Amino acid sequence: MSLPMLHGVVPILVTPFFEDGRIDEESLANLVEFNIAAGVHGLGVALGSEIFKFNEAEREQVTRCVIGAAAKRVPMVINSGAAGTDLAVFYSKAAEAAGADALMVIPPSFMPVSAEEIFDYYTAIDRNVGIPIILQDVPQGPVPPGLALRIADACRNVQYIKVETLPVTSKVAAMATVAGERLTIFGGAGGSYFIEELRRGALGTMPFCSQPADFVAVWDAFQAGDEVAARDHFDRTIMAINRLGNQGGDIFYFMHKELLVRRGVIRTPIVRSPTTFIDAVTAREIEELLSQIVPTKVPFGQFAA
Repeated sequence: MSLPMLHGVVPILVTPFFEDGRIDEESLANLVEFNIAAGVHGLGVALGSEIFKFNEAEREQVTRCVIGAAAKRVPMVINSGAAGTDLAVFYSKAAEAAGADALMVIPPSFMPVSAEEIFDYYTAIDRNVGIPIILQDVPQGPVPPGLALRIADACRNVQYIKVETLPVTSKVAAMATVAGERLTIFGGAGGSYFIEELRRGALGTMPFCSQPADFVAVWDAFQAGDEVAARDHFDRTIMAINRLGNQGGDIFYFMHKELLVRRGVIRTPIVRSPTTFIDAVTAREIEELLSQIVPTKVPFGQFAA
């Protein structure tokens, strides 16, 4: 079976910051290199990159940096969703002009909107761009299977959907049943249900970017038909990180950044405010877990995939 342009492991990049809050482009370029060296099938900038905390200049800065660092070695996905249709069109056109290979578009979620309004939102974006679009189905802005198929049938560029509405495994199965012949399905939510999603019709996942080689190993084992090896590797290397990271708030940002700091990929684990306060017990649990994965911290810039 030939695979579509986007498939497999497409991590969402975190955004590294200097101590003073500025975006650290050197660390960000390192992060792109770290993931490509691990064999990922694409990379993305999205909610996991803290884009909702960026000003316009920073959004352009990060987009330019990651697309330049990737240098067309893997497809680059840029999230261009917004609370308003005109703004989403603006972000989408800007990302395409900057060299993005695909757009990931979350529905408007600040105010409740109808299915018709969501449909109009996506068709407006589709009319204004010429690259593939990934629908993003999230709890705060769900896209039911029937609506996803309707949007895809009306929009020439809508080719993918990332499913993150709980319960994700049954939602992936429903999406595959209704729209699987029209849309390539990705899982999300940190990749916690990667294997279960693959079994139900997904063709990839968009996890965080701190464990790219482990996600690629799971993908390779599953594609080779060895689900036992896929499960064993997933449980040994990924599950503990996701379980601890999902226990509350947005501590997952700090965990993944701290893991990347320990690996020498990025300079600091800073997460922009507002962010979850990490109490002493949780900090100890994070340190215990990460020290098992990377027993000796690697100096910045000396990372290996």
